[in-house]
Amino acid sequence: MHRHLVKSALVAGAALAVLSACGTGSGERTSEARGTKAAVPAPPEKKPVKGLPGMPPVLDPEDVYAADRPDKLSPVVEDFPSRVYVPNTESDTVTVIDPKTYEVTDTIRVGRQPQHVVPSWDLKTLWVNNNRGHTLTPIDPKTGKAGKDVEVHDPYNLYFTPNGRYAVVMASLDRELVFRDPHTMKVKKTVPVSCYGVNHADFSLDGRYFIVSCEFSGELLKVDTEKMEVVGQQRLPFEGAMPQDVKLSPDGKRFYIADMMAHGMWVLNGDAFTEPVLMPTGKGCHGLYVGRDSREMYVTNRGEGTISVFDFTQGRLTKKWKLPDGGSPDMGGVSADGKVLWLSGRYDAEVYAVDTRTGVQLARIPVGSGPHGLAVYPQPGRYSLGHTGVFR
Repeated sequence: MHRHLVKSALVAGAALAVLSACGTGSGERTSEARGTKAAVPAPPEKKPVKGLPGMPPVLDPEDVYAADRPDKLSPVVEDFPSRVYVPNTESDTVTVIDPKTYEVTDTIRVGRQPQHVVPSWDLKTLWVNNNRGHTLTPIDPKTGKAGKDVEVHDPYNLYFTPNGRYAVVMASLDRELVFRDPHTMKVKKTVPVSCYGVNHADFSLDGRYFIVSCEFSGELLKVDTEKMEVVGQQRLPFEGAMPQDVKLSPDGKRFYIADMMAHGMWVLNGDAFTEPVLMPTGKGCHGLYVGRDSREMYVTNRGEGTISVFDFTQGRLTKKWKLPDGGSPDMGGVSADGKVLWLSGRYDAEVYAVDTRTGVQLARIPVGSGPHGLAVYPQPGRYSLGHTGVFR
């Protein structure tokens, strides 16, 4: 018994000696193994957003566009054919383009001076804003067929509250924000404004207010969504300012407002609604479109035929792409897969398709006269806030 115990101890000792010889630094590793590693701190918990009553919950408090990832289509639209709808303001038509072939598949006759093609909050209808015809033309995106016009006065642009309760008509020349039923378009409340030329907007992260640009008086409005009241107003600090498109940063902390006369974007703290700061981009800064990864925003400079690329994380412009043979890039949207930026050429009766990775022009397609707020449809997202497609 004693001899057996000694023999076992010798074998164990030999085994330890062999293990010690299998590589260098074994003593350090043994010491590390015996020690207790520091606990990895858990990532800070994201505080849920207390949104507008009835609004779908914010998926990510640090990225308002979290639902807009490549090809993440809602079941409502996943069977809709992919098309680009181009309203031609001077031709009173909507040109329909197949984005795979770059070919025009249809031309739809609509009312006088169509300005924008706007996806409805529930994603089921495309509304054509016939500004001077004082009507909205509904298009079924599943069939591509237009329905019966709905009478709506001065519908320059159209938005929807984040809870889907109201449509908001930007009555530019009437100097009104008109809250309507999102389906029948019957008036629920008319809000007169003292600025001139209400045209574009975007909503805060929690949906409780939205910022509106007033093109002809160079002003901004802050509107309480639930109360349907203007709660703030300021004039931009630039003589002759003409604010256009409005877009919220992914983290919800800043609004960017394109200005075609100041030739850049205004950066605004929407919560505080203090005086914004101008970031120059290019002549005729006009449209703002967020990429599918929420990292970059494409900025159209209509007056010089270029597109600036803004990096949200770096807070600066990183690239500028110039359209070959010039052009007048205006309004548009990003393809469902995020690879192509589609833009109308406002003064050139054409549409541009641009590679979002390289800035290379992929196509230049002739359309009607005065193409404006084109919509790429369908796009990812749970619901639409309006304009040419602002999805969350």
